[in-house]
Amino acid sequence: MRRRSLMAAGLAAGLFPIALPAFAQGLAGKTLNLIVPYPAGGGSDINARLAAPELSRLLGQPAIVDNVPGASGSLGVMKAANAPADGSALLLGSPMELMLTPLTLSSARYKAEDFRPIGVMAVTSMVLLARKDLGAGNVDELIALLRRPGTKELSYGSIGPGSLYHLLGERFMQQTGTKMLHVPYKGFAPLVNDLLGGQIDLVFAPLAGNVPDLLDAGKIKALGIATSAPHERFTALAPIRNSKGLDDFVYSLWAGIQVSHRVPEEAQQRLHAAFNQMMRKPELRRALELGGAKVAPEQSLAELRRDYQADMERYRAIAKSVQLRPE
Repeated sequence: MRRRSLMAAGLAAGLFPIALPAFAQGLAGKTLNLIVPYPAGGGSDINARLAAPELSRLLGQPAIVDNVPGASGSLGVMKAANAPADGSALLLGSPMELMLTPLTLSSARYKAEDFRPIGVMAVTSMVLLARKDLGAGNVDELIALLRRPGTKELSYGSIGPGSLYHLLGERFMQQTGTKMLHVPYKGFAPLVNDLLGGQIDLVFAPLAGNVPDLLDAGKIKALGIATSAPHERFTALAPIRNSKGLDDFVYSLWAGIQVSHRVPEEAQQRLHAAFNQMMRKPELRRALELGGAKVAPEQSLAELRRDYQADMERYRAIAKSVQLRPE
């Protein structure tokens, strides 16, 4: 009886691996492969390196981080889609490569429906950034500037066609009846460097990483934020939805773990249980928050699947409305 009590206490405290009889047998001798569809050092990579040791401990399997960059994240996603359907291949994904890239990149041979969510780690607000000397200090002033006769065409950057950065730029122009030049980049670092240097004028980007520090230092400025309410830290930054014609302009970028839809339901349930236990660890939560993200609330698999489906439908409708085409 005492041994059972100690074991139960240990499981509750997360001291022992979760009891996963059938799932563990299916993974016997295998390594958990956390696939990151971007180079080392980015947000997805950081999340993967936080998750790998925790999932290894909880599931009793070794875990590695596998960076597979290229083609707007689609190479890593395709690797996860084609991996053995035993639950050992975990994708560190977001709406960009899962839902948007297949709509704009003909070489991305997968659909968002090919994956199932295991859990969302963090959610980051999207913010409209501008070079520090742009002649507009908020969204209304930007719209007026864009509509002013004789104004030189302004440019907005993205991390590639079909990215959320790109989609929000197109959506903003559509809803405000304005025009800007889209300038795609191969990564966030060169994009930010050109915004700092004044080579581009604007960018819709996550309010994370080094962006808050750049704003605090006055090296760039923020015109608005794509949230329904003011940001906890940047309280003076008005929501973009407050401007006329933009009342539904509310977007965030979530990041989490997904598996192929071919992975058995039991394995998905076990991974989800381990994910939730991992996300209750205070040290991991603090590490995510230090990067500027907001830790996502715990959800059931049914809730995750509902939200995933809703996002998929929303982004497809927006992509269609702004006439995004595969390249």
